[in-house]
This record gives sequence, structure tokens and C-alpha cells, in this order.
Amino acid sequence: MTELFKGKYRIDSTRWKNWDYGSAAAYFITICTKDRMPFFGEIQGGNMQLNEVGRIVEAEWIRKPLVRPEMNLELGSYVVMPNHFHAIILIGVNEYNIGFPQSGKDAMQRVSTEGKELEGKDAMQRVSTPYGNKPNQFGPQSKNLVSIVRGFKSSVTMQARHFLPDFAWQSLFHDTVIRNERAFQTISEYIIHNPQNWKEYQFSGIE
Repeated sequence: MTELFKGKYRIDSTRWKNWDYGSAAAYFITICTKDRMPFFGEIQGGNMQLNEVGRIVEAEWIRKPLVRPEMNLELGSYVVMPNHFHAIILIGVNEYNIGFPQSGKDAMQRVSTEGKELEGKDAMQRVSTPYGNKPNQFGPQSKNLVSIVRGFKSSVTMQARHFLPDFAWQSLFHDTVIRNERAFQTISEYIIHNPQNWKEYQFSGIE
């Protein structure tokens, strides 16, 4: 996966104001449950113990590259937590994002090359992305990060409500465009170690 940053999809700017979220790049996403309800299981001994709904979340995420082959997707690290989901997803070059160059700077400015913004702070504290995309100069808005997350959340919700009729996600999700290999590795480690850090985050009010 680190091949992504060997010149091919490198993102050099700190902020990309008009970033097209269908572009070939790596993205870090966090999706929370409504009211931070622990719908997915519990942490025991630093390990996440998935319940039935948590297993649905994991299975649906693993299926993403299969159900969206036209987007040339690749999955990075991911973790299902009691009340949220972290993941890295890579959108590769495909017929929908060729010929749409980026301009400007990213308005979110969340992940630094030093990775310091991840120290003692969870991605859920960052800027959120709404479902409704405004029309812009880029390619089809059905073939982008928002559409991936929307489909994932919808599929999980439909299945989860067989077990938990009150299951719901937050309406927004949180995203970061990963700018280089160092940030990629920092975020990957953050995701992997999230279950071990659960008590620390709970105590500090961060999840």
C-alpha cells in the first residue's frame, strides 16, 4: 500500500480547498454511531470483541472492493470499535477520475506529515463531511468517497436492524486525505492500536 506514495499519487499541499473526493488517493475515515452508542461490541483486555452487528460492519467493509470494482479500491488498516469505525481506503486511478486535475488547497488541514495531530486526539474531533455533495467542476459525484461511505452505512443499517431495531449512524462522517507515506504509516498505527488505547480515550472524553 505504501507504493501509493512513491510519486504516483503524492499530495504535497497542506490544504486542498477544492479537493475532488473521487480522486486517486488514500483517505482516512471515521464513522460514529448515533449518540455514540456501543452497538458493535466491547473492549476486553485491549482487544475488540465484536458482537453480531460488529461482525456485519467488518464484513461489509471487506466487501467494498468487490462491490465497487469500477473504482479500483484497496483497503488499508481498519478497526471496528464499540461506537465507531476507523479505516483507510485507497481509491485508485479509474475511468471516473482520469482527467480531473486538482486545484487549490485542502480546506480540512487535519493530518500533518509529522503526525502530531493524532497524539492524544481522536479523528472524531476533526471536521465532518456531510452526505450532500454540492455540484462542482469534478467528475460524477456517485463515484467518490461520499458514495462509498453512504453505501456502506446503508447496507450495515439494513442488516443491523434485524438485531438492533434502534441502530443508527451519525449523519456525518469524518475524513482526511492522507498526504504522504509518513502520514499513512502514522494513521495506520493509530488505527491498529485504537483498542489498546480505549481506556485512555474514555477517561479523557475522547473515543
